[in-house]
Amino acid sequence: MVAAAFRHPVGIIQLHGSLSDAGSASKCGHSSFRFISKNFAVDVALLGKGHCSYRQGQQHVVRALSSQAQTTCPSSSSSHVESALILIRHGESMWNEKNLFTGCVDVPLTKRGVDEAIEAGKRISNIPVDMIYTSSLIRAQMTAMLTMTQHHCKKVPIIMHNENRQAKSWSQIYSEDTEKQSIPVITAWQLNERMYGELQGLNKLETAERYGKEQVHEWRRSYNSPPPNGESLEMCSHRAVAYFKDHIQPQLQSGRHVMVAAHGNSLRSIIMYLENLTSLEVVNLELPTGLPLLYIYKEGKFMRRGSPVGPTEAGVYAYTESLALYKQTLDEKLY
Repeated sequence: MVAAAFRHPVGIIQLHGSLSDAGSASKCGHSSFRFISKNFAVDVALLGKGHCSYRQGQQHVVRALSSQAQTTCPSSSSSHVESALILIRHGESMWNEKNLFTGCVDVPLTKRGVDEAIEAGKRISNIPVDMIYTSSLIRAQMTAMLTMTQHHCKKVPIIMHNENRQAKSWSQIYSEDTEKQSIPVITAWQLNERMYGELQGLNKLETAERYGKEQVHEWRRSYNSPPPNGESLEMCSHRAVAYFKDHIQPQLQSGRHVMVAAHGNSLRSIIMYLENLTSLEVVNLELPTGLPLLYIYKEGKFMRRGSPVGPTEAGVYAYTESLALYKQTLDEKLY
């Protein structure tokens, strides 16, 4: 996929004061700014301690923002919200290397997989990330963590443990400054790879010899044919897309920028939803390991922008004015 760019500015931004975390909808310092375009103007007062006050026309909403929040924050100007969605398939795993069916078996990355995740981080190093979602499997979590080691915001990804009251209490952060320099990582089994049933752990070539190439191809590439005691792509899609709609899309609607590190089939399912693909189109969708894909959420629609090719190419950050402004702010901090 080829990255595209917006070539016409959509408005101007007037800044007042200083931003502690420019470009992020979830962290605010003491400041304000005004965005002006041909069609509308939005005043935003940044009140500190995680509170933002938005004013557009006659409507006014004050909302509290927490780095650990998992629920939707209300927005009075959802039609003008613009946020980034980054999708990354995990880097090469140790069973990918051995050509084994992996599914929901929890295996780590290879050295090549680690390198792929680091390279992915370089590609998105100037794109804002407020929240991260991963599957419950280590290869996706490793990819997310390694990716963020390259991000210029220098924030620390922290896995949120909400399994029970004790887990939540024991992982509490008591420094407000430290929390502001953190990015919450939410793990969800619904984003796991498709469960391959009795094929898990089998070599793919040997499986084709045992069951026949046509049968294995049907299990791997059809939409609704599951392997023995496993999931079809359709079954995987039901859980992954439902989770995306219920948990991730509300974050984008509230203005947060989100990265999702998951797996070939769970991400294909989500892309099927984002791009309204048919069951015939999605089975032919290939997702390389460790290659980030960028979508812009705006006016209730997802616009695919392909894969950023690197932090040095200016055109990558001309997708929207808000991304360009975010990159400029990071550059000023770095240089």
